[in-house]
Amino acid sequence: MAWNEPNENKDKDSWGKTSDQQGPPDLDEIIQNLRAKLNKLFGGGGQRMQGGNGSQILGRGGGTAGIALLILILVIAWLLSGIYIVKPAEQGVVLRFGKYLTTTDSGPHWHIPYPIEKVELVDVAQIRSYEIGYRSTGRGQSGSPVPSEALMLTQDENIVDVRIAVQYRIKDASYYLFNVRNADINLRQVIESALREVVGKSTMDFVLTSGRSETMVQTQKLAQQVLDQYNAGLIITSVNMQDAQPPEQVQSAFADAIKAREDEQRLRNQAEAYSNDILPKARGAAFRKIQEAEGYKSEAVAHAEGQTARFAQILKEYQVAPEITQERLYLEAMEKVMERSRKVLVDVPKGTNVFYLPLDRMANEGGSRDRHTISLDLDRLSSNGNNTSSNEEHTNQSNDDSHSHSRNRRAR
Repeated sequence: MAWNEPNENKDKDSWGKTSDQQGPPDLDEIIQNLRAKLNKLFGGGGQRMQGGNGSQILGRGGGTAGIALLILILVIAWLLSGIYIVKPAEQGVVLRFGKYLTTTDSGPHWHIPYPIEKVELVDVAQIRSYEIGYRSTGRGQSGSPVPSEALMLTQDENIVDVRIAVQYRIKDASYYLFNVRNADINLRQVIESALREVVGKSTMDFVLTSGRSETMVQTQKLAQQVLDQYNAGLIITSVNMQDAQPPEQVQSAFADAIKAREDEQRLRNQAEAYSNDILPKARGAAFRKIQEAEGYKSEAVAHAEGQTARFAQILKEYQVAPEITQERLYLEAMEKVMERSRKVLVDVPKGTNVFYLPLDRMANEGGSRDRHTISLDLDRLSSNGNNTSSNEEHTNQSNDDSHSHSRNRRAR
């Protein structure tokens, strides 16, 4: 009969105790009742036997099969708990009894369930950052300085305030977890040490002006070498300088020095601009003079060679006909001498030499010399014994008389 079936003993509770009996139920009876219920649950019956300690249940074969089925279900559930999935940005580190076993990549995997093996999932694609020399206080706000990290000594015994931001990620999850204790903190110390070494080998002007990028490159290279020696499993992606300036106590003096340096550079640039402007002009003028001299030299040499060749030709002609050549040379010379003269000298055979001033030629002085007309006063010439009838004949006669006069003078 079930414990909750109605009977005449209504005062008994579920543990078989009457309401008059006080105290907790017997532990053996509780275990026996629980075992009986489990047997009923898995299809097993039981025979009650009275013993010295109370009733006992004798199990049947069906109860044993139910327990085996329960154990099988528990074992399958335990094995299924070893399935895990690694995300694309993660690496799975499998540990067997706390010792590193292997590293798995993204995808579904299985390991022997706890407590034999367990898996540590590490995000290797996340970009992490550290700040050295300052701490950010919020988005859009300047960071608060950390003087113990920011102040560094340079090679020329000056102090500079350097603040940098470091970005890094995990390269190997197993190295990151087991080779170095607190790898992130060690990274900060390695970066700070490398930065102090690079700054200590540089001058103040180099760190504050032209050497900022080079300082960061050398710091990243040196820090990465140290991390690789430690097998820390970290890779530095970038080192950026946020600020580099002298200490606050000497910033005013340093600002004056920077201003003086900028003025010096400005004046130097102006001088270089003037030099770049004047030197090409001077070089061009000198080259032009040289070219003009070369041209004059070539012209003079060619002219001299031409004169020499002409003299040689005249000499040949003179040797053949001396009188004719001499006369021709004289006439050419007189033409050159009298070419620009404004007075005409007329040689009259019977009378004195008459000088005629050509007024029409003087009036038309701006015109071409080839178009000037020289006329003679026939009346004046006739009074001197010249009976030429026309200006043209008189001109021809004057030329002939001039030639004869020249010959007479040479003869005398």
